[in-house]
Amino acid sequence: MVSFPPCKINLGIQIQNKRDDGYHNLVTCFYPVPWTDILEVIPATEMGFTSTGLPIPGDDNLCVAAYQLLRKDFDLPPVKIHLHKIIPIGAGLGGGSSDAAHTLRLVNTIFNLDLSPFQLHKYASSLGSDCSFFVQDHAMLGSGRGEVLSETSPYLQGKFLVIIKPELHISTAEAYAGVIPKTPPRSLQEILESQLSDWQALLKNDFEESIFKKYPQIKGLKEKLYSLGAIYASMSGSGSSVFGVFKEEIDIHAHFDGIQKWSGFL
Repeated sequence: MVSFPPCKINLGIQIQNKRDDGYHNLVTCFYPVPWTDILEVIPATEMGFTSTGLPIPGDDNLCVAAYQLLRKDFDLPPVKIHLHKIIPIGAGLGGGSSDAAHTLRLVNTIFNLDLSPFQLHKYASSLGSDCSFFVQDHAMLGSGRGEVLSETSPYLQGKFLVIIKPELHISTAEAYAGVIPKTPPRSLQEILESQLSDWQALLKNDFEESIFKKYPQIKGLKEKLYSLGAIYASMSGSGSSVFGVFKEEIDIHAHFDGIQKWSGFL
């Protein structure tokens, strides 16, 4: 069985305080984007994982971890997993988390485990802070570490989205090291309900301040998206990708040659 795990962008990130467990409490809006990997899971006589496309660093893979997590609780046969990696890695787009969540979803379907969305959320949240978002296919407000989800509906339908991924990798630990938590003056939900034209002034990613100081080229990409007419532009997650929301289609190849990118209507 094949699925197409999407990436996500973050519409705002408010980092509120550091927790006793070392994580941070935050509020963000996860928004799914159809820049996808390709994932296949099939029953097999022995366990196997292969990949094509972009190279995946390290020996551990979240797809295998997701399968093993379910195998602890269910009598599952071995599977072969093949991942064609398209979503850039270390980009703040959640591609690895999406692959893991979709492995859970595929295994649940293939072997008729009848796990509810709530149960899948619990499994996914143990794999990563944003994994549980990818159990469903629509925008969600994330709080806690990002794993506590609630309904939201920012209206971006019909808008043209551009994502640019520079040749930079920013680790989550590096991004959090530069953040000063604070109480936001307005709730993220309130800001999302305002006019899209107001987002530039109101909707902030708290990682940007320190990341832009260290990597001014990322700030430059955001500024370029605004110069091309973006209604709203931001870094996604902890970086390094940036995105811009446009009213109409633009030719990204003319402006961002030789760099990883995606564009399309939402």
